[in-house]
Amino acid sequence: MDPVFLAVLPGDGIGPEITEAARRVLRRAAETFGFALDLREAEIGFAALAATGTTCPDSVLEMAREAQGIILGPVSHNDYPPRAEGGINPSGTLRTALDLYANIRPARTRAAIPAPAAQMDLVIVRENTEGFYADRNMSSGPAEFTPVAGVGIAMRKVTAAASARIARSAFALAAGRRRQVVAVHKANVMRLTDGIFLTETRRIAAEHPDIDYSEMLVDAAAAHLIRDPGRFDVIVTTNMFGDILSDEALELAGGLGLGASLNAGDDHAMAQAQHGSAPDIAGRGIANPTSLILSTAMLLDWLAQRHRRADLARAARAIEDAVDRALIDPSTRTADLGGTAGTAAMTDAVLAGLGR
Repeated sequence: MDPVFLAVLPGDGIGPEITEAARRVLRRAAETFGFALDLREAEIGFAALAATGTTCPDSVLEMAREAQGIILGPVSHNDYPPRAEGGINPSGTLRTALDLYANIRPARTRAAIPAPAAQMDLVIVRENTEGFYADRNMSSGPAEFTPVAGVGIAMRKVTAAASARIARSAFALAAGRRRQVVAVHKANVMRLTDGIFLTETRRIAAEHPDIDYSEMLVDAAAAHLIRDPGRFDVIVTTNMFGDILSDEALELAGGLGLGASLNAGDDHAMAQAQHGSAPDIAGRGIANPTSLILSTAMLLDWLAQRHRRADLARAARAIEDAVDRALIDPSTRTADLGGTAGTAAMTDAVLAGLGR
């Protein structure tokens, strides 16, 4: 069987450290479950800017298109120079170029990790290519502009096609879980754009009468996540709402450091940590690798479904179980989770769990 070809893009800040952790786990999983890997690394971010004059070279996009999947480390895009000077957000660019329209973000509590929520296990399915995100919702140029001095205008794009396909992703996911979908919106204010989103989501819901479907205003959803997060199974929503609610959900579940995230389309998928590049702790060996390791497990599971690879599915489950075991003991989890381990030590614990 051909090797699994993954493009590895370490990124900025703690990106290289946690990407190396994910790579170590992948290699051990490949040894344990008997599949071959072809991991090819390329520079993005500040390293690429210094070498090529841009934070996201065309060669990276070409490699990403050829790869079966991508592992993307965190990037410091807020600190990049203007686009005209080479400052391009690799995350947004890859999502758009590869049409990674579904951002899948699970959040669940773990018994060993202190969390504000008593118990929760949900997934937020976020539309990833349009909405209010000015760097990706126009075919040319940004969706923010200044018509006159002192006035800024941002445009929101919501289409029936994108709404329908993110709804399909949510219902497909819910079919394998507790069979509940909540569509989160603000149609009482944004009647046209969220009206399009809800029209398409209701149409897809009608195709799945065996899945419980409901709707909730985004402000109410934010409140209910705090009050009773256990009521949610799958939340489907537009880009900005999904970005905000998924961070809230993860904090309730124990912190952003636990947050897996997969950007998926019809032909490509990209594992990406849900947190940022944390340049203040870069190079100190204390970064929590959990998010990117779990995101990589999600990527393996996506590849398993796409290519009917039982070995990849078993590896994905084993990685998740190994991470859960490492999180139980404070000596094998990082300081942000109340532990004492550094990046390498926590990764070692995950590797040990994979060998069981």
